[in-house]
Amino acid sequence: MTGLSLWQIELIPWYVFAVFWLITALRTRRVKAAEKSADRLATLAVMCVAFFLLFDDRWRTGPLDRRFLLAENWIAWAGIVLTCLGVAIAIWARLCLGEYWSARVTLKEGHQLIRSGPYRYVRHPIYTGMLLGAVGATLVLGEWRGVLAVVLILATHSRKAAREEALLRAEFGEEYAAYQRSTGFLFPGL
Repeated sequence: MTGLSLWQIELIPWYVFAVFWLITALRTRRVKAAEKSADRLATLAVMCVAFFLLFDDRWRTGPLDRRFLLAENWIAWAGIVLTCLGVAIAIWARLCLGEYWSARVTLKEGHQLIRSGPYRYVRHPIYTGMLLGAVGATLVLGEWRGVLAVVLILATHSRKAAREEALLRAEFGEEYAAYQRSTGFLFPGL
């Protein structure tokens, strides 16, 4: 019997992430306001493309399957560590949001502004974690399709975060504006 490949090890934190997300999605508050369905579908479509680029070998075509990194074990291990860190940040942030979390841009009944945990440093740490995880997967993969996936995830999450911020500014006013001034968007200090 052989051990796990580096790619199989890379997938473990993503499986943990998926299982955690499915279980915790069952415990949220009722929605008070939500984004348009078209915005939600656009986000889902681009994220599906990004994750297929990362995890489905059928997307290995043309320039997308060319390597931009050497196939070195130390680079792959650095990617695995980065993925674990990203998934841990996303799970930590999800735990801090608790019943106010939603996969959609929403306000929940009795919504409160969360400023604990990673939300002390950044306004969108779930997206930060997912982005770091995707960068880690790209380091393990070492192919240009991973770079394209990271760009798609960054663009999609930035757009979704902007919609969230508009909704939160409308709900919390100056309290949210002060929070914006004291935290980073996706990364501390930025």
